[in-house]
Amino acid sequence: MKWDKKESGNFEDRRGMSGGGKAVLGGGIIGIIVLLLNMFGGETGQTIGTIIEQTQGSQTQTEATQTRELSAEEKELGDFAESCFVYNTETWSTIFEENNMDFQEPRMVLFDDGVNTACGSATSAAGPFYCPSDKKIYMDLRFFEELKNRFGAKGGDFAIAYVIAHEMGHHLQTILGTSGKVRQLQAEKSEKEANKLSVCLELQADFYAGVWAHYNKNLLEAGDIEEALSAANAVGDDAIQSKMQGHVTPDSFTHGTSEQRMYWFKKGYTSGDIKQGDTFSALLD
Repeated sequence: MKWDKKESGNFEDRRGMSGGGKAVLGGGIIGIIVLLLNMFGGETGQTIGTIIEQTQGSQTQTEATQTRELSAEEKELGDFAESCFVYNTETWSTIFEENNMDFQEPRMVLFDDGVNTACGSATSAAGPFYCPSDKKIYMDLRFFEELKNRFGAKGGDFAIAYVIAHEMGHHLQTILGTSGKVRQLQAEKSEKEANKLSVCLELQADFYAGVWAHYNKNLLEAGDIEEALSAANAVGDDAIQSKMQGHVTPDSFTHGTSEQRMYWFKKGYTSGDIKQGDTFSALLD
């Protein structure tokens, strides 16, 4: 991906600082992994990180202090993540303005190991996630090595760009009211039906990531879209369940299959039309 260094006052880099806590499951691209680890645990689970422990309410905040210097490679990766965040906010600000909607810019936080959020505390085991309570995207960039080495994604810088764009999609769902409506509906449904709604929400975030890529074709290089599709394929519910437990249980899917995730990203990318992202009508009976 071609990129120039961009800075944002809504971006925080807490890597190399002390702090953190227990894990909380946010609206993240890899949340299904944590659920599977919680179900099956064992040696495999412990190699990825601490099992998710749902937490709610206030958390004890500790003052962050610098504990180590970031390497040159880490700094460059952080600059790339910040630039991608800015590209996203610029693109969606424009799209919202064109559609006479009010865009509210989120914040983004990079962290190591653990972080305190308005949704609770989290460890890196949660993967990248968005917290609607503070409207922040949280990410430990070392997640992408795990995605590549353990789950078979190609890696590459555009895999990072895709995940940031996906989490931005969850922010869009929050400010548009989609997430709130889904949570209300889920409270009235069976677990199976609630899971279907979750799948629709996640696939729509993939669609929004594709729309962002459509509007930023000038930044793309050969192989970038393939990197995004490889990441989407790696985090499909069926792919992860096959790897973790040797079989799939469709009723427990919460993020969508590999095929669905790639399809909706590609639909957003090829159309560039936010009106074509109604995953709910497309997938629900």
